[in-house]
Amino acid sequence: MVKFCELCQREANLQCTKCRVTFYCDAEHQQADWVGIHERICQLLVPIRTQTLSLQQLSCIEKQLKKAELSDICRLVAQSKLSQGKHQEALPAAQFCLRCSIDVHGPNTVQLVPAFLLLADANMGLGNLALVAELLSQAEWAVLKSPECGHSIRHRLHRSLGRLHTATGNLEAALLHFANDIYFASEECGLDSTVTCHGYFLMADVFIKQGKMPIVRSLYAQVAYTWHCHLTELLETRLQNIRNPAMLSDFSYVDHSQQVEADEMLRAILEFVQRYSRKDSTQTALVAHCLAMLWFLGDDSLKAQGFGTTALNASQLIPNHDLAEPIQVLLQLLRNPQPGTDVCWEICSSGTSV
Repeated sequence: MVKFCELCQREANLQCTKCRVTFYCDAEHQQADWVGIHERICQLLVPIRTQTLSLQQLSCIEKQLKKAELSDICRLVAQSKLSQGKHQEALPAAQFCLRCSIDVHGPNTVQLVPAFLLLADANMGLGNLALVAELLSQAEWAVLKSPECGHSIRHRLHRSLGRLHTATGNLEAALLHFANDIYFASEECGLDSTVTCHGYFLMADVFIKQGKMPIVRSLYAQVAYTWHCHLTELLETRLQNIRNPAMLSDFSYVDHSQQVEADEMLRAILEFVQRYSRKDSTQTALVAHCLAMLWFLGDDSLKAQGFGTTALNASQLIPNHDLAEPIQVLLQLLRNPQPGTDVCWEICSSGTSV
């Protein structure tokens, strides 16, 4: 029986020596798949791909559940690699996610859209814009055929379409898609959500290309304010837990992908403010304070200290600045990170309104 490569579907002559049910056309594709996803799912493929009595005894529902489990694993792996900027490594996981989704849900269904979007994001990072356009066209068609499709999928589709049009220079189309992204994200998560405000950030990037800096300032201010409110709440929760050791756990206040996304946005905003709005010390203090809180929550005291110092210097240029005290207390906590200290209480009870 002819075997086909896991990655490119060409005739294969190499076999995975661990699971013995996966094949490749050459060593390069075998290594790429191993790094991308196969190491994670190698043994999970055996009961699905081995034609044995045990497989025959599996009910149709059990087979579908196993494939759905594989699809979820691949989706999470692809998302993780994309958040780290590893677009090439994300491709195998995204491709396998799509194949499993097709097996479980059938072709041309709306349930395939998340996999299409993952593949589009990976190829966007690799500059394969023609393939991105094809993948998003398939996703858009599936959504159009499903009026009951949820807000979450719609906002993610419009965000990807907006990014594609931005990359190809079709800026008016990009703005339209980002507007739809913001609308559906706000319906799903709320207008003040950090998910929604990412749409404002992407829209601002388009206005930068159009040279409309006043609009950019307004959008960036909204993004910074939203993140400041969110991070302040997370910080207060963490410090309250520090004062109550029984409440401490391994809970992550900001997951890795969210931290990478927030850091990228806030750094870009801080650079913009410092370059185009040098006299806007208020905005500099706000954004730098966001970054200091973000990295404090991410347990990187060196970065938190650096951004905290930038925030403090900016706040001191403005008499009675609302953020001066919270910034100072955060810096004090970084210098004295002992649980249960009065510093924790002071930062939790200090005013943080902006």
